[in-house]
Amino acid sequence: MMYVLSHPTLHLSLFQIIMLVIAWKLEAPNMGFFTKEEWLKGMTLLQCDCIERLQGKLDYLRNHLNDTIIFKNIYRYAFDFARDKDQRILDMDTAKSMLGLLLGRTWPLFPVFNQFLEQSKYKVMNKDQWYNVLEFSRTVSTDLSNYDEDGAWPVLLDEFVEWQKARLAAL
Repeated sequence: MMYVLSHPTLHLSLFQIIMLVIAWKLEAPNMGFFTKEEWLKGMTLLQCDCIERLQGKLDYLRNHLNDTIIFKNIYRYAFDFARDKDQRILDMDTAKSMLGLLLGRTWPLFPVFNQFLEQSKYKVMNKDQWYNVLEFSRTVSTDLSNYDEDGAWPVLLDEFVEWQKARLAAL
């Protein structure tokens, strides 16, 4: 039996990042629902035996997003969580949605990167690209001045930098 997290006083949407944090905490392998076993195990770990206690833990769970190591774990978890289980990649629409959820609030270049993905030839994102987008967002400055063209970035990010530099030069 599977359960969807829905309660009138909890006020959570599947489109909020806190739902991803909860899924990560529950170690749920599938997006959109939790099994009874996942739910019970996760709520036990969180010491929550009712909705009110879970409501009281939401700030604690949100704070995980501010810890760079925990956030990296959540970010990496999101790839496998969001992909179709018979695939080793994320379709680009799902990748863009998940990137928006995870990086849209913190990475100043995300809107530009998303625009690049919209017009690019890429239809999917593999795990290496996914992992490197986070590293790129954390280490490369918004003006791209410290981007190392000879670095070991995936071609996707090389093409993004080239595309963005051409856009900026045209202004």
